[in-house]
Amino acid sequence: MGKKRIVKKEGAVVDQELKARSLSKIPKKKLTSGVLYIQSTYNNTLMNLTDSKGDSIMWSSSGSLGFKGAKKGTPFAAAKVAEVLVEKAKNIGIKNIDVVIKGVGAGRESAIRTFAAKGVEINRIKDATPIPYNGPKPRKPRRV
Repeated sequence: MGKKRIVKKEGAVVDQELKARSLSKIPKKKLTSGVLYIQSTYNNTLMNLTDSKGDSIMWSSSGSLGFKGAKKGTPFAAAKVAEVLVEKAKNIGIKNIDVVIKGVGAGRESAIRTFAAKGVEINRIKDATPIPYNGPKPRKPRRV
């Protein structure tokens, strides 16, 4: 018969190799302030840090950190993405940011809370979620 193998799989843990690879790509540019764009969908959380002109400096997403499937859209994954970006931002000297949020996903608040908890000052928070004025045409009534 033989022994049964039990494979233990940890759920929702950041792959250290992917995190190290993400941290290795740090730009040489030195800045003190920037703009953080957070796109939070039901399936993923993307964060992009730019300078005041809007030129992208660094980015990260929950998929790039090794989260797969439904775990990418969780607040925990968004917090881990924010931690990686905070580490990168501290290395180039960023002390305060403006935040622009887009989307209705679960990672909206946890990403901002992580940035605030790690010592980056948040000047303002702007919600840029697109809202339809009319929306799609409603369904016809069902005939039975």
